[in-house]
Amino acid sequence: MHFFVTGHTGFKGSWLILLLRELGHEVSGYSLQAAKGGLFERAGLESLIKNHYIDDIRDVESLKAALNACRPDFAIHMAAQPLVLRSYQDPVETYTTNVEGTRNFLEAITTLGNPPVSLVVTTDKVYRDDGKGSYVESDPLGGHDPYSASKAMADILAQSWAATNPRLRLHIARAGNVIGAYDVSEDRLIPDAVRALDSHSTLEIRNPEAVRPWQHVLDCLAGYLAFLEASLRGATLPVSLNFGPDSSSIRTVREVLAEAQRVEPRLSFCVAPSAQQNLKETQLLTLDSSRARSVLDWNNRVDFESAVAMCLPSNAESPLEVVQSQIRYFIRGS
Repeated sequence: MHFFVTGHTGFKGSWLILLLRELGHEVSGYSLQAAKGGLFERAGLESLIKNHYIDDIRDVESLKAALNACRPDFAIHMAAQPLVLRSYQDPVETYTTNVEGTRNFLEAITTLGNPPVSLVVTTDKVYRDDGKGSYVESDPLGGHDPYSASKAMADILAQSWAATNPRLRLHIARAGNVIGAYDVSEDRLIPDAVRALDSHSTLEIRNPEAVRPWQHVLDCLAGYLAFLEASLRGATLPVSLNFGPDSSSIRTVREVLAEAQRVEPRLSFCVAPSAQQNLKETQLLTLDSSRARSVLDWNNRVDFESAVAMCLPSNAESPLEVVQSQIRYFIRGS
């Protein structure tokens, strides 16, 4: 099968390329240039994909041309501005990338004579922050910060598009706080911890008691693929599904770092001054993924401790070999 992935040069996209290749699929991608030092660059992934488009998701004509040339069986839309703090710094970029970019993707697949089975990836942060946690798919959407609001808008847009274009096999996946090796994003816990280790510095954290649904990137991606494969088979499915860990992996920031310290004792951290406490951040964020477990028979295979350990490979190891080894272990289930 041929997969078209927007955002393929990013952290999650790079892992998806290698997972799909290991499963025997072809991959084409459309994205901005890969980040320096990220998995895409370090593992030489451009050589592993069929078509490699470097362009902006906000350019609808370029996106249409790429999809028309590829004619994929599946399309996964992951291109986004994914960072909460950056969304405060540049809200216009965030809204145009996440909302207009999603509209462009939806328009582009709709214009194809034989539209691919498609998945729009949003986030766990699309839910209105009422403090209750354990959100289910029917809970109201919303967002205080520009990132969360933009992804909630993109989610609602995709829901509406699916409802008004019934010939499309279009679905929405909500997940977040995925962790894995070789993420170089700014203002993310594990990448920040790795940078602190590499620079022999102390990691400063904003909110040590914040609770998040941490899960390994492979568990998340396996859920996306199960969703698409079930749709291809013609299964009766909801438009949207949550993909989050079971309760054993729902931990605080402090607990994640304590586990990372157990793996890598050189890591040290402290609570940063309250310079950014005026920025609204969700304190409790968890997902109820029971529906995905029921309709897709999907479950997390990587436990919390293993997920953290897998994020911290030795600098001496080859990134491509590390990720391929972890993927093969994950697929074998042993």
